[in-house]
Amino acid sequence: MSVTGNTPRSLAIPPLSVRTEDGRTFRFSRPFHIGREQGCDVRIEDGHVSRKHVMVSFGNGMWRVRDQRSGNGLFVDGERVDTASIESGLTIQLGADGPLVTMELEGRAKPAPPAPPPPQPGAGGETRIYAEKYFGTTVDDDAVGGRTMMIRKAYQQVQKKQKRTYQAIVAVLAVAALAAGGYAYYQRIQLARQQAIALDLFYTMKSLDVDIANSERRLLASGGTQGQDVVKSYLARRRQMETNYDQFISNLNVYNHTLTPQEKLILRVTRLFGECETAAPPEYLAEVGNYIRSWQKTGSFAASVKRAREMGYTKRIAEEFQKQDLPSQFFYLAMVESGFNEVASGPPTRWGYAKGMWQFIPDTAKTYGLTVGPLVAYPRPDPGDDRHKWEKATRAAAAYIKDIYSTDAQASGLLVMASYNWGEQRVIRMLRTMPQNPRERNFWKVLDKHREQVPPETYNYVMRIVSAAVIGENPKLFGFDFDSPLAATEIP
Repeated sequence: MSVTGNTPRSLAIPPLSVRTEDGRTFRFSRPFHIGREQGCDVRIEDGHVSRKHVMVSFGNGMWRVRDQRSGNGLFVDGERVDTASIESGLTIQLGADGPLVTMELEGRAKPAPPAPPPPQPGAGGETRIYAEKYFGTTVDDDAVGGRTMMIRKAYQQVQKKQKRTYQAIVAVLAVAALAAGGYAYYQRIQLARQQAIALDLFYTMKSLDVDIANSERRLLASGGTQGQDVVKSYLARRRQMETNYDQFISNLNVYNHTLTPQEKLILRVTRLFGECETAAPPEYLAEVGNYIRSWQKTGSFAASVKRAREMGYTKRIAEEFQKQDLPSQFFYLAMVESGFNEVASGPPTRWGYAKGMWQFIPDTAKTYGLTVGPLVAYPRPDPGDDRHKWEKATRAAAAYIKDIYSTDAQASGLLVMASYNWGEQRVIRMLRTMPQNPRERNFWKVLDKHREQVPPETYNYVMRIVSAAVIGENPKLFGFDFDSPLAATEIP
């Protein structure tokens, strides 16, 4: 069984061979999950195995296996570990008495073939005698005749001429290789400089996004019109910067021919959510692709889109986010939260039951003007609860997300999603340990510095929304038989 991702050639990941105890084999060149859950790439039905037991990913030039807070733990050589590197090969155990999984890095050096046996006497012996006679190294005139010496001298002259020709060819090729290497090095230096400029341009826009969000929030809190002109000038400047950035990225050829159409769309949606496409880590494209394949394996994406269209949710949800100057792609947050089910009730939490399409907990609902009904303590629909009134709840959700967007999340849509799922105060406390600028406060920087703190549920939540938004931009590109649900809702 072979499983390979759409990783671009510039981001090549060495293939990893995986073998389970029951004899199944897999081959990966992208991150993957091992567990009992249906959506896992390597599914093992065993009581010792958690739903998503471990994740195997590639970074910093090495494959690494990471425990996903499993119930029975990850073991290597009898010791429980959180992470382990796969240098050439590794056998892991899922739980102290659980099944074994063996992983081996492909492409290791093969033993050299044995040397050919020495020539044996036979039909070819006569040919070798003549070769030695006419082209050998014997120079004794008494040993060979005049005709033989003439042939030898002619052959030696041909050899000298060929040697000079070969030397000239080698010299030309060496100069060409040196010139090509120098040009390639120059190109790399230029590309690195252009990418640095692109990062500066992008994060200048991000800083302006934060200023715009804060100005709009102050304007809304004041209830007046003073400051509207400032916000309008900010927005006009932001649109011009976006145009300039588009042109620069186009010239930089970030979306180059080595990327598939699906990968280009992943980068585009990532930027829509406020993360810089040139700052994405090498494994990001393959990871989002993994979650896209999870959506493709079930009918939940198509069913949710169908429900949103039939119930008239799509246009109204998009409009509420556009009013807040936010990407209408936050539409997919409600898909992941509830499948657009306005009467949904979530599992119990210490803050009470989350309810409605946007899954508000009681306290957050009250903060954003929603009345909590008398059945607040029960996991069932409540006609007196505003959380089940989808239009009112959608306005509250857009306002809530806007507030998160303008806080320490620094206008990062991916961090906003993490805050919505995990709680904005938890994310803010983590962010305040990091430098105070958008360049250092993106989703990937958070994972680099605080990966152990971010719950797997929150990471999966963010990746599911991003992957759903990617599919939603062009469903037919991913095998779905309908058009983009947001296509008719976009405004200039």
